[in-house]
Amino acid sequence: MLLKSLRLSVGVSGHSRRAFVSLGRFIVSAKNKSLSSPASVLEKAMDSNSPCVLVLSGKSSSEVELAKSLKSNNTLKLLGYNEIEVFLDSEREKQPNGDHFQTDSYFNSLSTNQFGRFLIWCARMPSTHDVVSQNFCDLPLGTVCVADIQFKGRGRSKNVWESPIGCLMFSFTIQMEDGRVVPLLQYVVSLAITEAIKDICNHNGLPYLDVRIKWPNDLYLNGLKVGGILCTSTYKSKKFNVSAGIGLNVDNDKPSICLNSVLRESLAVNYKFSREVILAAFFNKFEKLYSLFINQGFHTMEELYYQTWLHSGQRVIVQEKNEDQVVENVVTIQGLTSSGYLLAVGDDNQMCELHPDGNSFDFFKGLVRRKLE
Repeated sequence: MLLKSLRLSVGVSGHSRRAFVSLGRFIVSAKNKSLSSPASVLEKAMDSNSPCVLVLSGKSSSEVELAKSLKSNNTLKLLGYNEIEVFLDSEREKQPNGDHFQTDSYFNSLSTNQFGRFLIWCARMPSTHDVVSQNFCDLPLGTVCVADIQFKGRGRSKNVWESPIGCLMFSFTIQMEDGRVVPLLQYVVSLAITEAIKDICNHNGLPYLDVRIKWPNDLYLNGLKVGGILCTSTYKSKKFNVSAGIGLNVDNDKPSICLNSVLRESLAVNYKFSREVILAAFFNKFEKLYSLFINQGFHTMEELYYQTWLHSGQRVIVQEKNEDQVVENVVTIQGLTSSGYLLAVGDDNQMCELHPDGNSFDFFKGLVRRKLE
């Protein structure tokens, strides 16, 4: 799901060393339990055998009370860790303008009624997706988990990604009843993040940053991957419990490109995107789009989606078996089918639905055609 980057280890790069120093400055303290020593925090953060440290916060007093309850009842779990240490946001020492996620800045920009109002933050963890999916039933819907560093981020086909300081990495919870539209949710999430970036640019008088969607779940900027989306679901009590995650390279120009490097180099402006403002803008936009999606259907935003994706009119090769031979044909992408796959037309005007073969990392290699009546 996230941007593949350099492995975080001492001596890899100056940026990675700064990440280590930043983690060492993270200080959390609580009654009868103290993490006040920078050395002990660094050891805990980097040692996979040590407890995972989660910090809970909420926008309103009711959500703060929920955080206190989850902490006191020792509710949260994470496979692979025998112990999780949970703290309240009020118990950690804040470092304005530091590398760590600034919850105050985030909540000040958030204006939702449900999504993103309860937040779990961790300096370093395997996967935000695992936190929300494994604790789904114990968390309020719309809960978001954010990590500064993620070393086992989940992607499609069980791919694993490493993401350093500078990337916005988060996962959140949604619950849906109609299984027919669950596959379309990833497109709503994709559209919400691209529209959120537009909103930030408009609000700050910035030139438009052209982040585009590569079907089905990648984000591209200037022809290079800058992020990705992952949605997974389980079915329980006649409802689909969906965990949706996004990884977006905001401020790390390794290995290829990030939002701030494009602003700085291509558009020559001094503004700097922050993870906190982007995350709040995403939820502000997503909540509106999701309501529209559930109440009126994806078709209400389909045209906007096509304006944002990379594929209208794209000609691609599909493979078909003809007896013992594989025959390749060229088709032109028209849009999406009702089930969320690619709608295309052949040179013979035959409409078809395109499916990935499941074997290729690039969805556009090895496409299989199913003819439509």
